[in-house]
Amino acid sequence: MRTAKDFFAPLALGAPAPLREIPARPSRAIHFFDPGNEKMAAKVPAMVGTVDVLLGNLEDAVKAENKERARAGLVKIGQEVDFGPTQFWTRINALDSPWVLDDLTTLIPAIGQKLDVIMVPKVQGAEDIHYIDRILAQLEAKAGITKPLQVHAILETARGVANIEEICGASPRMQGLSLGPADLAADRRMKTTRVGGPHPGYLVRQDAPRTDDGGFAYDAERTTYQQDLYHYTIARMVDACVMHGIYPYWGPFGDIKDTVACEDQFRNAFLLGCVGAWSLHPAQIKIANKVFAPSVEDIAHARRVVAAMGDGTGAVMIDGKMEDDASLKQCLVQVELAEQLAAIDPDLKAMYDAIPAPAEEA
Repeated sequence: MRTAKDFFAPLALGAPAPLREIPARPSRAIHFFDPGNEKMAAKVPAMVGTVDVLLGNLEDAVKAENKERARAGLVKIGQEVDFGPTQFWTRINALDSPWVLDDLTTLIPAIGQKLDVIMVPKVQGAEDIHYIDRILAQLEAKAGITKPLQVHAILETARGVANIEEICGASPRMQGLSLGPADLAADRRMKTTRVGGPHPGYLVRQDAPRTDDGGFAYDAERTTYQQDLYHYTIARMVDACVMHGIYPYWGPFGDIKDTVACEDQFRNAFLLGCVGAWSLHPAQIKIANKVFAPSVEDIAHARRVVAAMGDGTGAVMIDGKMEDDASLKQCLVQVELAEQLAAIDPDLKAMYDAIPAPAEEA
């Protein structure tokens, strides 16, 4: 049992001091690329500045015979590319795989000073984070790394979801969580083969209409509405992350061509509190950059509320609706996010700057 005061002490002599607070860096899209694929790797330098996070993937999408090539490719990219404002992440192999130890002992000494976040797949409980926490501290100390690497866990198993609070609080390195819907669906024995998104069989149906004799026409045509298979899990993930001061993300949306449904899925996650989503194709970067940023209309309204509320006490009427302290807090979430995004996205800055200053409310 560790005491609270020991939580922020380095786990190895010479390792950097753990972070007291995870930086609030925009990460609307985490764009995955295969560092062992020469065509993909060649595009990485040009993508810097166009996406918030570039992630070199070493896990599921990389075949076993290509693992070493992908790892070597990631080292090369990390050493040669200036990532500037773009965060540089990697997803290592699962902790029960034969490749993960080589991932860590190769990457940390070679490019640990450049890496921002280590994404860990299939996290089951706090013990997985404790293992990563200790070995990262040892490797940081040995390599003379001066900034602590952060850890991002993927929820891909029922056990991981059941242990979600202890995972979030397992280490001061914890940066956030992503929902991995495909692996989670398999582990839960869900009857879907989709990678994210709703399912036409998971629905609610409009009530049967009344008949003239007071009965019900059960065989009448009735409207149905698809439901989100992962709504409960996303909401639980958001609560656990916020409680521990870390960040929740939607994971992959597998149907690359269905940009409309992808945008819907990303927007649902954004409205529930997620800060970003995974991108498997450049088209999804554009969707994420659009969806995970407050709209001009939302910022115009939020600024009106902030301006009208003054010291934040009492209540005001704006467009016939009451706005009070709770409204102000909601609006400040939007305004602060807009400021963070405007600092790195010139197009968003121009859009937000063009919003007229709020007039004085009567």
